[in-house]
Amino acid sequence: MSNLTPAKIDSIVLDTLSPPPRLYWGIVSALILGTVFGLCCWIYQIYVGIGVGGQNNPVGWGTYLVNFVFWVGIAHSGTLISAILYLFRAGWRNPIARAAETMTVFAVCTAGLFPLIHLGRVWLVYYMLPYPNQRNLWPNFTSPLMFDVVAISTYLTVSALFWYTGMIPDLATIRDRASGFRKQIYTLLSFGWTGKFEQWRHYVRGYLFFAALATPLVISVHSVVSWDFGLGIVPGWHSTIFAPYFVAGAIHSGLAMVLTLMIPLRSIFRYEELITIEVLENVAKTIILTGFIVGYAYAFEIFIAWYSFNPVEQEAFRWRIFGDYSLEFWIMTVCNCVVPLFFFFKKVRTSLKYLFAISILINVGMWYERFVIIIGGPAHDFIPHSWGLYSPKFIELGIMFGTFCMFFLLFILFVKHMPSVSMTEMKEALNTGDGDVH
Repeated sequence: MSNLTPAKIDSIVLDTLSPPPRLYWGIVSALILGTVFGLCCWIYQIYVGIGVGGQNNPVGWGTYLVNFVFWVGIAHSGTLISAILYLFRAGWRNPIARAAETMTVFAVCTAGLFPLIHLGRVWLVYYMLPYPNQRNLWPNFTSPLMFDVVAISTYLTVSALFWYTGMIPDLATIRDRASGFRKQIYTLLSFGWTGKFEQWRHYVRGYLFFAALATPLVISVHSVVSWDFGLGIVPGWHSTIFAPYFVAGAIHSGLAMVLTLMIPLRSIFRYEELITIEVLENVAKTIILTGFIVGYAYAFEIFIAWYSFNPVEQEAFRWRIFGDYSLEFWIMTVCNCVVPLFFFFKKVRTSLKYLFAISILINVGMWYERFVIIIGGPAHDFIPHSWGLYSPKFIELGIMFGTFCMFFLLFILFVKHMPSVSMTEMKEALNTGDGDVH
């Protein structure tokens, strides 16, 4: 940071908005094809019926709910980095805050698709909207599906406002350097920002307000998602630890996704002076903390099952560890609890290849965590006669592949056409003497 000046920060970020090479459009085209493939799989499912998936009796919730919880979890770390660390004035979050906020918005949009996909008859989605109608039908607000609708819509609204508010001064900076049609677009997006004192005063207050409003949402939204399971009586689900357990897991997976996205972004856009190794190292240190919390939650779940002396609960966890889904359980445990411990070694947490590889493994582990919880409960519940196994089918995997492509497509389009690092916050850190983002 000692070599940075406001002009140099503007130059580094604005250079990323130059016309992209052909390789960029090739990647975009591949991601569009992947998204269209997922959409075709969804259309086929709507036409034929949701039975084309692997869901069965008793496992009625398949990868659609697994992916829903996974993407909601990914979204939470953006708010952690943007809002909570902003309130604590952690300077190292400045270079990665914008990309984390962007990840939050796009991950919530992706998560919001899965309740619609899981609904099957998606044209009946209006049943979940509270509006007066001639049949006096109102949503069942005791249904977990309604919990998700309220949580996701609230979180998306606040996150999008927080994200866009922070971009306004940067959009004005791009507007002043642009010309032609691009200037017209950025003029419209910057809402007439001129940098007057009154505008800055309202901007700082508004940004602080959204940060304070978004912070409790990190806790509440994923707690609400956990109640989808905690309110059920299924063995392995009916637990009061689920709310903090899900929140810790969400932040764990979200931080890993930040590394997964920021390391390639840093190399491609030559952000080495902004996104320093020390910034990525601080993310890795935070992952160590969340990994310990997640590991404690795993151990506490097993302890509660043993301490309860409930034979059904004990059998559910015995089967989870040693039964048909034991491979998934051990992948979850190793990737989420053991692998992050390598970040204790400075050589590992300061190496880009190790940071990237471990972030991928944590994301894999967190996906399998949701799989073990959501699939393992109904598959092995109270009555042995009703036990059954589930494995995802081609259509489900195709839809999941398409949603991953959609997320990365939205992100890659954003970082090439919008400022992916907050110039405003980087310059504020210089001006206030809080330039040590390390």
